[in-house]
Amino acid sequence: VREAIVSFTTEKARVNYIPMLISQSDLRKAVAAAGFQTLETGTESEDAEAKAREAEIKEQRRLLIIGLILTIPLFLIAMSRDLGLLPMELRHAPWLDWVMFVLATPVQFYVGRQYYVNGFKSLRNGSANMDVLIALGSSTAYFYSIPVMFGLIPGHVYFETAAVIITLIRVGKFLEVRAKGRTSEAIKKLMSLRARTARVIRAGEELEVPVEDVLVGDVVTVRPGEKIPVDGVVVEGRSSVDESMLTGESLPVEKFPGEKVIGATINKQGAFRFEATRVGRETALAQIIRLVEEAQGSKAPIQKLADQVSAVFVPAVIGIALVTFAVWLWMVPAPVAGSEVNAFTRALINMVAVLVIACPCAMGLATPTAVMVGTGKSAESGILFRSSEALERAGKISTVVLDKTGTITRGQP
Repeated sequence: VREAIVSFTTEKARVNYIPMLISQSDLRKAVAAAGFQTLETGTESEDAEAKAREAEIKEQRRLLIIGLILTIPLFLIAMSRDLGLLPMELRHAPWLDWVMFVLATPVQFYVGRQYYVNGFKSLRNGSANMDVLIALGSSTAYFYSIPVMFGLIPGHVYFETAAVIITLIRVGKFLEVRAKGRTSEAIKKLMSLRARTARVIRAGEELEVPVEDVLVGDVVTVRPGEKIPVDGVVVEGRSSVDESMLTGESLPVEKFPGEKVIGATINKQGAFRFEATRVGRETALAQIIRLVEEAQGSKAPIQKLADQVSAVFVPAVIGIALVTFAVWLWMVPAPVAGSEVNAFTRALINMVAVLVIACPCAMGLATPTAVMVGTGKSAESGILFRSSEALERAGKISTVVLDKTGTITRGQP
């Protein structure tokens, strides 16, 4: 592999490799070993991606609903107990802890399963991501509560803490995937501009073929009102073409033999034939789409700083939690006689508090998500950024200079 560029926000990877030394199946195995999945796509890759995105949103919504259904009553029971709102006989009833255990267990191991799996794979690859922190914080509170429930150690159960951690992060995950889905609409709108079929002249006959089958050198016929399927040069006929999707200019542009035409623009009147010069991923529209995708996946300078902080954040939090446990266990005076907790339990509770407070993983998601939404919204307004660095610097612009042919109107005569 010569180069690999991965964007977790767009969930895409560009890999430059030597086919003689490695195959696509080897790359898929490497991705699977790192804890991720690859999506098989064909010529309609955007449709496959849209279906995968929709399925992910549905799955995150389903897990969130399950988490809320179980966590809300669990939280209400725990708070009513802690605030003294329950009758005395219920507050200390042994079966109440079992009810909380039954409500918390599906949240811990079903709704939160993804964090255990991803956290384990992260540790297996020699790193510690945010999933490790989430799994560690929630499971510590959960597994501490089990011996308390059985009466093996004194104290309160904290099943609601574990469930609330996972459910709240599920809320953030659902909002994240929904934001990604909405932002990708900008690219979908660009893709929808493309023609689906083309009329090509082969062996003296006019054939209608999928636009993916058009080859460089093919002569293509375009009738009035049709979209031009690919980029090319007019060889026969005259017409006027609406190029507003590319230039923003509302007035049609006259086309005659020798003039260039651009794929996805609309033929207004008159039929003509042109020779295809750029097809597939080489057309102007495909390059615009690729530009938006690359801008969404690129890293702004501030994001690089966030990545550096995230790399040491999880180990630092775990270290602080262990120090907290040691300080409360050995350096803080022991609880008074008759207290509900002993020194070990108190130290464990404070360690869990450190892990829990550090669980939200917004630091690693806020910057790339902001870049993705910003570039997507700008694309919807006809503004394309070559990179996220340009997007970040755009906020400091005070003066815009245009050349004499620059279009600054709304394109409405």
